[in-house]
Amino acid sequence: MRSPLVTDLAERPAHALARAIAAREISPVEVVEAHLDRIARLDPQLRAFVEVYGDDARLAAEGADRMIRAGHAVGPLHGVPVALKDLIDLDGRITTGGSAHFRARRATGTATIARRMLAQGMIVLGKTHTVEFAFGGWGTNQHMGTPWNPWDRETPRTPGGSSSGSGVAVAARMAPWAIGTDTGGSVRLPASFCGLTGLKVTVGRISTAGIVPLSTTLDTPGPMARSVEDVALLYTVLSGPDPRDPNTRGIDPEDPMPVLRRGVRGLRLARMPAAERAGVSPEMLDAYDASLEALAHLGAEIVDVALPFRFADLLATSAIVMAECYFFNGALSEDRASLLDEDVRLRTLAGAGVTAQDYLRTRRMQQEMKALFAQAMEGIDALLTPTTETAAIPLDAVDQAVMPSRFTRFGNLLELCALALPNGFTPAGLPLSLQIVCRGYDEATALRIGQAYQGATEWHLRAPAF
Repeated sequence: MRSPLVTDLAERPAHALARAIAAREISPVEVVEAHLDRIARLDPQLRAFVEVYGDDARLAAEGADRMIRAGHAVGPLHGVPVALKDLIDLDGRITTGGSAHFRARRATGTATIARRMLAQGMIVLGKTHTVEFAFGGWGTNQHMGTPWNPWDRETPRTPGGSSSGSGVAVAARMAPWAIGTDTGGSVRLPASFCGLTGLKVTVGRISTAGIVPLSTTLDTPGPMARSVEDVALLYTVLSGPDPRDPNTRGIDPEDPMPVLRRGVRGLRLARMPAAERAGVSPEMLDAYDASLEALAHLGAEIVDVALPFRFADLLATSAIVMAECYFFNGALSEDRASLLDEDVRLRTLAGAGVTAQDYLRTRRMQQEMKALFAQAMEGIDALLTPTTETAAIPLDAVDQAVMPSRFTRFGNLLELCALALPNGFTPAGLPLSLQIVCRGYDEATALRIGQAYQGATEWHLRAPAF
């Protein structure tokens, strides 16, 4: 029989666990055991994890407990567990990249972000499922398995991708937080469908060294958690320059904590153009409008903006991603004997049709659109949109030819940062989501706005019934 302590610890947010461990009110051993207990009970149905490192996590927790009791804590997150998307290398561990073809591929090094978390004394619970090659937004995977969205016990629904397992693991309280990656929305989409807070950082903020690439131009790792405070804490650990990743050169680490609780009074926040409301579910629009009202009540000025594009027409990310994914995975995809997700195979093979002229034209357009967007946003602190058009849909209703990234992919193309966070629920109890988009390298402002919103609402405190 599970003790009340085990259940309680698994339900606490990461920042509360960190403070209680540092104060020696609870031990890392209890915290890790609480989460392993939930994984053992829930993951046979939810399928969030590719592999669970139970024995090693327990050993690490025992070591952390001894160090903390001896007064040798290595950081404020010492002893706090985390889950990693199965694109992130840990030396000697298998990294499949979501592909059954790579079930036996062992990493020969450790990703920079994993090194940074381990240096803080954090404990890796295991690796979480991803769409194959991280190339898909619904969260499906034909051969490795699709995680079950925990907000519906009866009907399998989209968990969001590509960081599907990370979203499900955190939503179901099997991990207090997790790492995802975002190339066109892959942190924010599962955050939306699973009722989480997820941060898409600017390219170069967080190193991609040791992470299986999809698109080296657009890939960004990021934290997924149950609150802005948790996301901000993990972000401070992950961000900063890395000699192994040239994109991080000259970019200093950022601590958003000094501005996190400044509120939104005096900030100018743009609503999306009225034409963009077409195609968005009524529930999502109602939650979006209520979010604008809440932020206005907190002192923000809500303004209109004329954007230089329509979200649905901004497909340039596809040309970049297809070309770069084909570079990495084209030969494997062309081998019809290889065990690949057929939907991902088709997306990857489409990259063979992207000519050098197409690719360079798209990259030039990317720079032009960045300048036009910056001009449109002059004097505005953030653009607010829904994160997805609808709440999670049943898996049997998914059209793989249509991606749910209408509101997310432009953030990658234009090298912006963005925060997704829950802002309501449908009558059926499925989470809805708000996206806060800020200029590149202005993560602190996105987190500040999100913290103000979560300080005035309680949507992020709800948990699925699992």
